[in-house]
Amino acid sequence: MKNRSKCTGPGQMIRLLDVLLSSLGILLGLPILLVIFFIGLCDTGSPLFRQIRVGRFQQPFTLVKFRTMRLGTASVATHLANAGDITPFGRFLRRTKLDELPQLWNVLKGDMSLVGPRPCLFNQHKLIDERSRQGVFDARPGITGLAQINKIDMSTPELLAETDARMLCSLGIIAYFRYIFLTLAGRGAGDRIRP
Repeated sequence: MKNRSKCTGPGQMIRLLDVLLSSLGILLGLPILLVIFFIGLCDTGSPLFRQIRVGRFQQPFTLVKFRTMRLGTASVATHLANAGDITPFGRFLRRTKLDELPQLWNVLKGDMSLVGPRPCLFNQHKLIDERSRQGVFDARPGITGLAQINKIDMSTPELLAETDARMLCSLGIIAYFRYIFLTLAGRGAGDRIRP
């Protein structure tokens, strides 16, 4: 059994940056959010996707994203999802990462951080066990992070938990902006659906 991480995770400065950047993102991105919302109404009839995820200290929270799959799709980890369930507009949203924009609200509320471990489902027991051992749940889950820019997804729970813990131990302001920049530049590829 691996030792629990001794890292304290991101500090108050990271939380302040989360609040400032998510507020700015919501304000500046409002026209885009509205356009995607109305296109989503035509695409699936229900543009917002809500799902209970494991949050900080293993507390449940409701994650919000733009819907990319047809209504009635099974609620499973992304790497187990059926690629055929993604709508054409959903493929565009996933490729451009625009489906993640509503999570800025989760960040503003304090459920998430811009940078942190991707929040898992409560039925992903192996990943939850590994993250518990590594102390990953002491930090807020995030939209992106070290695992995402290195294409490590939830199909490899031990590697993902180790990567999450390593990221949290070294997460300062420079690393925080680096992960955000690399994700926006196209490096964020974790939690992808298998063909």
